[in-house]
Amino acid sequence: MRIALARFDALVGDPDGNALRLADVAERAAKAGAGCVAFPELAVCGYPPRDLLQRAGFVERCMRAVESLAAALAARGAGGAAVLVGTPAPGPSGRPMNAVAVVRGGRIECLHAKRLLPQYDVFDEPRHFDAGAGPTVISVGDARLGILACEDLWRGADAAASGRYAVDPAADAVAAGATVIVAVSASPFAVGKSALHREIVAGAARRLGVPVCSVNALGANDDLIFDGEAIASWPSGARVAAARWSDAPFLVACAAPPVASAPAAGDDPNEERWHALRTGIEGYVRKTGHQSVALGLSGGIDSAVVAALAAAALGGDRVTGLAMPSIHSSDGSRADAFDLAKRLGIRCLEVPIAAPHAALAAHLSHHFAPIDAPIAGLADENLQSRLRGLQLMALSNATGALILTTGNRSEHATGYATLYGDMCGALAPIGDVLKTDVWSMARWANAHHRALGFDVAPIPQSSIDKPPSAELRPDQTDQDSLPPYEALDAIIRGWADREEDVATITRTTGIDEATVARWARAIDLAEYKRLQAPIILRTGARAFGRGRRMPIVMRPGQ
Repeated sequence: MRIALARFDALVGDPDGNALRLADVAERAAKAGAGCVAFPELAVCGYPPRDLLQRAGFVERCMRAVESLAAALAARGAGGAAVLVGTPAPGPSGRPMNAVAVVRGGRIECLHAKRLLPQYDVFDEPRHFDAGAGPTVISVGDARLGILACEDLWRGADAAASGRYAVDPAADAVAAGATVIVAVSASPFAVGKSALHREIVAGAARRLGVPVCSVNALGANDDLIFDGEAIASWPSGARVAAARWSDAPFLVACAAPPVASAPAAGDDPNEERWHALRTGIEGYVRKTGHQSVALGLSGGIDSAVVAALAAAALGGDRVTGLAMPSIHSSDGSRADAFDLAKRLGIRCLEVPIAAPHAALAAHLSHHFAPIDAPIAGLADENLQSRLRGLQLMALSNATGALILTTGNRSEHATGYATLYGDMCGALAPIGDVLKTDVWSMARWANAHHRALGFDVAPIPQSSIDKPPSAELRPDQTDQDSLPPYEALDAIIRGWADREEDVATITRTTGIDEATVARWARAIDLAEYKRLQAPIILRTGARAFGRGRRMPIVMRPGQ
């Protein structure tokens, strides 16, 4: 018996359209010899559906879509395979279940209700779903398949949340007679999580004494990215894994484990981030119906990396950069912006802000004179940033281009960004990537440019080498206002990622306590900015956004 682990990129809220595409994939897999075709968690409605689940008739629409999938497969002569497809389904209490429907013979044969409902980080499944009560085991050929849904297998061990559950659904399925475990997931990407998943699956196979297969969702929805992971392990320790970021079904013959395990690939953090962010940009642009994107090109490393990711995701002909020099911009920055555009094959327009900046500064200073509020210092710097944001949004309105912002996690963490200025836009591709990791990813992309589809190294070396600067005043560098990024990023990892206290961060990093305390406080104070930021693509386990819910009004830095 062969199982097709069918990676699938669902559109949230489109059960009818998803069902049509699910039928096409299931038909091909069944006719290729798969006795079972396993699709990801909630593939019918897309993940995460969030409060769509509370909209009248939505769950019923999803169930009708599953019924149409069953009928379509039977009509196409592919109804003999057991197709596992994730869907919300009505539960006994009247609330929905996060279910896996078994479709076979032109009908819904049974439903497995997910038993473990996560409630941490970006997850809030008890808000929407009732938990299932027991295992589900079905016969496929001479095998007995135990069906699990996402957390039923991971049990929080892939998200530093292990120990939350007393129940072990995988062990319960084996006790109920399962000879193979099949887990369907919509587990959001985070750097390093795939390696954890492989170890969890391998450990489950050894512990339970049966083969364990897992398939994950593919693509991106809002801030969440899915890698299309498909893996299988056997009690002997043998394991196989499909290439991630691909929608090709992965066929596994459970009765015939490989003699040797295939080496794992794609675990370099830079490679993982690159493919995740490319997927996130492509998915957001395609699913929102936009045809092009635009962004500001400063000549610096952040805008260079975002532009390169956009070109890789969409093609250079769909990307426009705006170089917006001020009186403080260097000739080198301007040259780097145009060099980047040439390397990527994107358009670059130069729209200076010097003249409107001078006029608006004079205008405001005149009218603010009665209250002695001149446009100088920080007010003048932010005025320049906001003029750039205004020009980008004007371009968006004039062309329909979606605006990508270029701020990184270090800037979002500390508030080193301007509301309605460089934070203007719809999507923040590197908003969850620390500055030191942006540099690392740029160097990696240049070293692997041909494999990424670029004819030349995409990032100008001078953009990597020069000291970072907002260029909003003479001879400005980021380190006029911030500590060295290596130190700042270490503080962010401790305070925002691991929720450590100041004393612990001081002890483990060697950074003086006053510096740690100052920037921990800055992270807390900047929460009001982050809540007004564009959608930040999530690449870490503790990203700013929906999964990290901090108050704005509080006593910070304690």
